[in-house]
Amino acid sequence: MGSVNRRTEQRARRKKRIRKKMVGSSTRPRLTVYRSAKHIYAQIIDDTQGATLVSASTMEKDVREDQRFENKQAAAKFIGKRIAQRAMDKGIKSVVFDRNGFKYHGRVKSVSDAAREAGLDF
Repeated sequence: MGSVNRRTEQRARRKKRIRKKMVGSSTRPRLTVYRSAKHIYAQIIDDTQGATLVSASTMEKDVREDQRFENKQAAAKFIGKRIAQRAMDKGIKSVVFDRNGFKYHGRVKSVSDAAREAGLDF
């Protein structure tokens, strides 16, 4: 049980270190990604207002009911495309990517790659 707490603490330290240097503004908001064991969440946040502008996750009702993904990586790609599409609809074209203390690998990388392919600039 101790290793889980240690990993959580290490991620929190990485997150704090990253966030010291990164701020999402109204011209270039922050795209943050969180992954749990089953789901993936993405938000675009304007830190100056302290407001979430756009969000997408695998917990949304239509995604849970309508979509069947072959694996979690495919779900992450879907969420990346969805967050980019919603951002474009709101007029957001450029963001700062916040990996939230996670390694830039696997599902986190899939979200960012799919968002880039869908037209988001970062």
